[in-house]
Amino acid sequence: RCLGVADVLAALQFAREHGLAVSVRSGGHNIAGLAVSDGSLMIDLSRMRGVRVDPSARTAHAHAGCLLSDVDRETQVHGLAAVLGFISTTGIAGLTLGGGFGYLTRRFGWTCDTVRSMEVVTADGRIVQASEKENRDLFWGLRGGGGNFGVVTSFEYQLYPVGPQIFGGALAWRGEDAPVILEAYRNLLSTAPPEMTCVAALRRAPPAPWLAKEVHGQPIIALFICHTGEPERAEALLAPLRALRVPVGDTVQRRSYLSQQTMLDATQPKGRRYYWKSEYLSTLDPAMLAPLLDHAARIASPHSAILLFPLDGAIASLPDDHSATGNRDAGLVLNIAAAWDDDAQDAGNIAWARAAWQDMRPFSTGGAYINFQTDDEGEERIRAAYGANYERLAEVKSRWDSDNVFRMNKNIAPRP
Repeated sequence: RCLGVADVLAALQFAREHGLAVSVRSGGHNIAGLAVSDGSLMIDLSRMRGVRVDPSARTAHAHAGCLLSDVDRETQVHGLAAVLGFISTTGIAGLTLGGGFGYLTRRFGWTCDTVRSMEVVTADGRIVQASEKENRDLFWGLRGGGGNFGVVTSFEYQLYPVGPQIFGGALAWRGEDAPVILEAYRNLLSTAPPEMTCVAALRRAPPAPWLAKEVHGQPIIALFICHTGEPERAEALLAPLRALRVPVGDTVQRRSYLSQQTMLDATQPKGRRYYWKSEYLSTLDPAMLAPLLDHAARIASPHSAILLFPLDGAIASLPDDHSATGNRDAGLVLNIAAAWDDDAQDAGNIAWARAAWQDMRPFSTGGAYINFQTDDEGEERIRAAYGANYERLAEVKSRWDSDNVFRMNKNIAPRP
């Protein structure tokens, strides 16, 4: 349980001396559980949670054990924000090294696009800086290539003027209204400015106070909205949606950016059983709406959902090989997220997620988000996540970790 870089160095040296495999933990949020490996030494960074903000330079230096909430809390003091994810209990390290996206991505790009530098402990025990000026190949690989190249101990993020107030919240309708709402959502995605992000979710209504009691436990479609521009523009964009059908829940209003960043936390509690399948989509093809709704109707667990996260915008403004993340042709992330409590229900929930995924795959770009891949997805899916960038990643791996010390991850093997 490291307190600083010296502890990371000591842990790596101990692992080498005793022939131990190494895993690395930061926030402990990853769906594949890659921080935990039997018989290995876990380098746990979760106590390294310092954040330093330079408001004049609009940068934040954050230790690798930070959660998103740690960074948001410090940056919002200055009315600034980093491009981070949707769940505030996520660790910044895993999010960033796998690409990272959230409410600000359509304006500013992948999380890793906004990293200016990283401090890294390498497999051979060196401390190096990775940036556009130093060790550029390592910097390229770390921006999407995961934990394959070293232990990142701190990140320098570019910050943007966002908050403290934004316009956001949730809108929900009955499941029977989903076809109409999804069609309107598809049209909204084609016209929404980069300042607006709107996540769609098909699920059963939780017993939340913001939802009408009569829909609790019933199918709903919900939109989670964040608009970081002029509130009046957001109201105008949402007015046609509200007029289509009467919502069964509506919390969209002026609110703090910090509250927006924690809005979905309750959907991801620790200790629940999870199994995900995901794909990148270029667009929300009208032909996929019918099968999407069919599988949504088959959701058995009150915690499962089918989610659509919009991307495009700033992501597409850079070439595909700008960073290892690539996939800049992606318009959305489709996430089929099974979640349940009883291990006796494992088989049924996993089968539902796999069946829905198989029917959605024809609409995929061929790419997949590495941070959403479960433990049973192997090299074929890793290659799908990186596409043409995979071979270059293998070259970077060969230069920085030729012995594959960092292999308890979505592994990119060094060249023979």
